[in-house]
Amino acid sequence: MSGYPNGFLWGTATAAHQVEGGNWNNDWWAWEHNPMSPCVEPSGDAVDHYHRYRDDLKMLADLGFNAYRFSLEWSRVEPEDGEFSHAQLDHYRRMAETCRSLGITPIVTLHHFTTPRWLASRGGWSQMETAERFGSFAHWSIRGLADVVDMVCTINEPNIVATHGYLTGLFPPGVRDPDAREGANQVLIDAHHRAVEAIRAAAPGCLVGMTLAMSEWTAVDGGEAMVEQLRRPMEDVFLEAVAGDDFIGVQTYSRNRVSPAGYLGPEDGAELTLMGYEFRPRSLEATIERAASVTGVPVYVTENGVAATDDRRREAFIEQALDGVERCIDNGIDILGYTYWSALDNFEWVLGYGPTFGLIGVDRSTQRRSVKPSARMLGHIARSNGRGS
Repeated sequence: MSGYPNGFLWGTATAAHQVEGGNWNNDWWAWEHNPMSPCVEPSGDAVDHYHRYRDDLKMLADLGFNAYRFSLEWSRVEPEDGEFSHAQLDHYRRMAETCRSLGITPIVTLHHFTTPRWLASRGGWSQMETAERFGSFAHWSIRGLADVVDMVCTINEPNIVATHGYLTGLFPPGVRDPDAREGANQVLIDAHHRAVEAIRAAAPGCLVGMTLAMSEWTAVDGGEAMVEQLRRPMEDVFLEAVAGDDFIGVQTYSRNRVSPAGYLGPEDGAELTLMGYEFRPRSLEATIERAASVTGVPVYVTENGVAATDDRRREAFIEQALDGVERCIDNGIDILGYTYWSALDNFEWVLGYGPTFGLIGVDRSTQRRSVKPSARMLGHIARSNGRGS
């Protein structure tokens, strides 16, 4: 290993709805409280990061991290169509300023799964109007943050928004229609392009890209053609859409095994995570390689992690994932940074608070934080910019 490049970003991440609490004005809050949805529990107060972010950021800085990826809650910043809140944008500005004062690079995500109720009620990501409204939100928000933010992710995992919202029905609006999923894909791609244009106009020099949920794909018993068929709407249409961006955010947790008949479950006897995924940190290397090859732009690992109760498995996951990152760097791939998901145990969407991804544990009855050994391990790597010989 020749070493991580100077300026490599070692970070952790959160999403507003998963950690802030009280985000009642978006489609996810409505979904959580819909008795017909698959959600096991509502988000409620989450982990109150909205009020406790200063202490949380200080904890991350003390551990050694130099980057923090967080999202703006669109429904706070634009609670009604065209009605922007300076007070709420100032909150996120203070978060970015706090990061910078602690030596942490703030990475802002504009959309992380949640959409304002007023826009969801008009059809959400099934309507091209949503792309237009997202472009306006991006311009207004980044214009107000331009001097404190140097890197912006437009949409977090648009492929998951489209697939689970319009094909599997797990996410709002709960639609199960392949054609609707294809339409949502196109709206989300258009929204990304509009946001890139708006951000570059509002903040010239700010790095901008999309983040994508990517999996290692394994063909079983002649499933190669099915892999191509399934992967195209899930990944390829988005990878092809980022030409000219400053980076592609790769977000990887495991792999997909595919036979000629479709998706297979994890391999028999495989270790499973709390999400039911195969414990497979090596998948990150495969997705970095593919993202770099298809897009031709720098790669930023914007999410990678594991939901586990045994923190020793989290440490092992991180170590093995970084083995792959280092091989990719040695092979000449331009990688901007590695971001572990997540900073805090938080609300894991339809699965509620059961799966624990965090480097920092949270007792939600008291909101008390507890630093896990894996946080200290990764923080030490971050401070040293590598693991040594």
